Amino acid sequence: MGEFFIILISAVLVNNFVLARFLGICPFLGVSKKTDTALGMGMAVIFVMTLASIFTNLIHNLVLIPYHLEFLQIVTFILVIASLVQLVETVLRKLSPALYHALGIYLPLITTNCAILGLALLNVIKQYDLTRCIVFGLGAGLGFTLALLIMSGIRERLQFADVPKPLRGVPITLIVAGLLSMAFMGFSGLVKM
Repeated sequence: MGEFFIILISAVLVNNFVLARFLGICPFLGVSKKTDTALGMGMAVIFVMTLASIFTNLIHNLVLIPYHLEFLQIVTFILVIASLVQLVETVLRKLSPALYHALGIYLPLITTNCAILGLALLNVIKQYDLTRCIVFGLGAGLGFTLALLIMSGIRERLQFADVPKPLRGVPITLIVAGLLSMAFMGFSGLVKM
């Protein structure tokens, strides 16, 4: 049980996919303008990351390795991720049209989100079994959501701040992202792996 907790905390704080590994920056910067959209995107990413961990692990261990098809790993993982994103997109379109429209182009971008592909490849590199893959996927999704929510909260407050004109918009966003990343470096000694 302790190992699962370490994997979870490591994925959420220590090796956060956005702020420590710098994966998934496009949706991180694009969807973090409003907290409600950031939360919706975060939930979608948690769902896709967790399910992608499960399916890519099963396909890798039950199909690719036994039939010596490891060279198809990336293509297979991308197909799995794209299918899961299509599922999320369809469900959101039916259940929450407002959130679907608010996420806009960033929802299909989950398919090409390098954080999700990176997660699937890291599961293989770390040789995690199915349970560890699920915990790692959940932790990575929670870490992604945490980063999105923190960034969106700061960006909402920055709208009312007296930011110098040359720093408004993208420059201040990148500065905040850099500062957040530096702040998350403080967690680096929390878990030794």
